[in-house]
Amino acid sequence: MSAIYTASATATGDGRGGHTRSSDGVLDLDLAVPKEMGGPGGALTNPEQLFAAGYAACFHSALKIVAREHKITLEDTAITVDVGIGPNGQGGFQLQATIEAELTGLPEEQAKAVLEAAHQMCPYSNATRGNVEVQLNLA
Repeated sequence: MSAIYTASATATGDGRGGHTRSSDGVLDLDLAVPKEMGGPGGALTNPEQLFAAGYAACFHSALKIVAREHKITLEDTAITVDVGIGPNGQGGFQLQATIEAELTGLPEEQAKAVLEAAHQMCPYSNATRGNVEVQLNLA
């Protein structure tokens, strides 16, 4: 593959309780371990939120491309991605993701087809396929 864009970010400090910054400085965030994982939580983000936000935006773009290619007009769409983290049973951790699509005005079968086609196109879906359990839902 020949990359057409490369994003770069650096994490410093205490990992999940540290700091992350993109190479261009647009992203410049302190991180906190969520309370559910024994951390302080609070008004700081964490890697799972950042992954969920990126996945949601990327998947939404793939959805729009699929609809445009099939001459389907989408209105009032939204993609929500929930990312969970838990033990993998081997001493490490693993992720799971649920993608919920709001596709107002489309018949259910057509909405499911567009959702599945977007899942095949989305780079995040392709990166996670076979590694992360991903569930697709219509809202």
